[in-house]
Amino acid sequence: MSIARRSLLLAAPAATLIPAFARAQAADPRLGERSTGKPDAPVTVIEYFSLTCSHCAAFHGQTWPQVKAKLVDTGKVRMVWRDFPLDQLALAGAVVARSLPAERYEAFVGALLASQDRWAFARGADNIGEIAKIAAMAGMSRAEVDAALADQALQRGILEVRLKGQQEHNVSSTPTFVFNNRPHPGAVTYERFAELAGVSGS
Repeated sequence: MSIARRSLLLAAPAATLIPAFARAQAADPRLGERSTGKPDAPVTVIEYFSLTCSHCAAFHGQTWPQVKAKLVDTGKVRMVWRDFPLDQLALAGAVVARSLPAERYEAFVGALLASQDRWAFARGADNIGEIAKIAAMAGMSRAEVDAALADQALQRGILEVRLKGQQEHNVSSTPTFVFNNRPHPGAVTYERFAELAGVSGS
């Protein structure tokens, strides 16, 4: 099934959405934090990303492996991922990613970002069919994919994460990284990431 790549606009009042998100996050583990790294790492970096963002894909393909090996795996940085879907197709991918067990989230998101040309940008592509093929490698059946995509509560929860990012960190584009509560829009090199995080990059 092909999905129109319409941009997402959020018009719901913040006063009603944010408390609702907090309640939903507490009740639905699918909306819980997705992160990697030691909980007591001295620096936490948040990345707001969209699965249909080519700059996000470039960061994850070129910079993230170095960040993970040199900063996250060494205990210097904890990385937190937050959904900021730019269009309906990115929202569909985020819904499927959030429906997987938390330990499979990072690998699945990485696979989607690495294969954008196949499922997101190929003309006439069966977008959902291609997402389902990648989800199958993570152990998710097509029926489970379809059920996730029909879950409006999960969609709302993801969009509320996006709205919260707009309000708390002034996010308006992807990727946007938040280093110790300081937002920095745009993809960055490994050296720049380490500098903004305030840690040794060696």
